[in-house]
Amino acid sequence: MRVVVADTGPLRYLPQIGEIELLPRLFDKIFIPSIVSDELRHPSAPESVRTWIDSKPGWLEISVAGPSDDPSLNTLDPGEKAAIALGLSLSADLLLIDDRRGAAVARRKGLEVIGTLGVLDLGARRGMVDLNKAIARLRATNFRRREELFDALLKRHGRD
Repeated sequence: MRVVVADTGPLRYLPQIGEIELLPRLFDKIFIPSIVSDELRHPSAPESVRTWIDSKPGWLEISVAGPSDDPSLNTLDPGEKAAIALGLSLSADLLLIDDRRGAAVARRKGLEVIGTLGVLDLGARRGMVDLNKAIARLRATNFRRREELFDALLKRHGRD
């Protein structure tokens, strides 16, 4: 079983676009630090995200990440910092994170990283998602992205 840890980003956007069920189809279990759970429940989170985390699926495990005194994590937000620390403590095979700075730090620490687009890419490669529809729904959210990444992903899968 691959050990997969997630930060807030993918768990915020996949429920919004109706693709959260990709995660248990791609991975047996996802671990998140408790602070990520708190961020997903925050009143500023979309209602669909709060509803999803309140009915926590069995494949999602909330863990307490111990404090990290690693100075390379100090510039990250608390959720990213905790997700990377949890990933390192669990010797995770994969970290799901959208933040570019957080992803760069995680890679320097030896973690394999993909974000929301990477999850959609994996799902599309396995025929589990209609990529055109998923990307259209993601574009309708406040997901921060470079349009050329969306275009490249659609082109890679032969869709425009």
